[in-house]
Amino acid sequence: MDLVFPPHVEDFRREVRSWFARDFPADIIAKYKSGQPLTTAEVRRSEMALGAKGWLASAWPKEHGGPGWSIEEQYVFDEELERAGVPTVTPMGVVYVGPVIYTFGSEEQKARWLPGIRDGSVGWAQGYSEPGAGSDLASLEFSAELKDGTYVLNGHKIWTSSAQHADWIFLLARTSRREKKQEGISFICCPTNAPGVTVKPIVTIDGAHVLNEVLFENAEVPEANRIGEEGKGWTYSQYLLGFERTSYARIGGKRAMLRHVRALASIGSPASNERLMDDPGFAMRLASAEIAVDGLEMTVFRILSAAASGGSLGDAASTVKILATETHQRITELFLDAAGAFMGHRGESAGTAPRDVASYFAGRAQSIYGGTNEIQKNIIARKVLGL
Repeated sequence: MDLVFPPHVEDFRREVRSWFARDFPADIIAKYKSGQPLTTAEVRRSEMALGAKGWLASAWPKEHGGPGWSIEEQYVFDEELERAGVPTVTPMGVVYVGPVIYTFGSEEQKARWLPGIRDGSVGWAQGYSEPGAGSDLASLEFSAELKDGTYVLNGHKIWTSSAQHADWIFLLARTSRREKKQEGISFICCPTNAPGVTVKPIVTIDGAHVLNEVLFENAEVPEANRIGEEGKGWTYSQYLLGFERTSYARIGGKRAMLRHVRALASIGSPASNERLMDDPGFAMRLASAEIAVDGLEMTVFRILSAAASGGSLGDAASTVKILATETHQRITELFLDAAGAFMGHRGESAGTAPRDVASYFAGRAQSIYGGTNEIQKNIIARKVLGL
């Protein structure tokens, strides 16, 4: 595996970096960097700016309207997006459901849904977890009963990210009950403004509104809103989860976080002028976190290289999910140390302390959502190591 990007990829990097600096809405970047939540209109404007450039669906192949970039170009694009401080692209459309639609959907479904996902004009949410079915997702009870060509949806989805910005939600729903709980689950799409659908906000410990409950009471959608075959939803969901778990890596963002920590730790205390970086224990933990990001990057390269050679993201994506989320938590723990050491200082540490503490709290959930890290270790043991 050659870790040196060829000249044409570095030319591509310069093109991307220049566009973000020159043409992407600067007010969106400023608000995002300040830690303020974006409105639905701002989320749309951010993603439609990428869509207008043809860069929102960055990993899609050309035949489905993507740029058809190489693995190296996709990686560099993600890195430069993070470096520029551009808001993280809502993954539910372009990263999650889009590939499911163009892989398993009908031609009518592709024509109906892919353009709005690709250009950023239509937002999506993911309806997987339920109050009694999180990591054990196969135990879901959400029901979709087919009556005269219409599915009647009833149930309760929870921890639904960005549902307040979404026009559509894709769901795992039980359409029949068979011996094996993974069977009888179907993949269905529903507009969030359909009668019988209620979105309720969940405000988390960091004060943010990212998550939601979504309640369904006799909501109706046509049978044509089911992706693929009835009862094959579990198969499609596992395909989707490979993309989801790999997307957690966010190497560029983690390197930006590390630069931020190092900058904070290099500021002298107002009381003694001592620097946190002079503490050997802190310096060792920071170096360890930097090494962990390097290791995560190498793991991502290996998995993406295998996929580029005709393989699949598959179960090895669980490795990225574990490493990415635990590394994020290690870095945000350093945030707390840096913010706490010099609280009250008029420099950078005081100005960013509220945002950094919020990042720490939000990061505690990373090892839970998308399949808990404990579940990922079981997947690796069974399906990767063959134990």
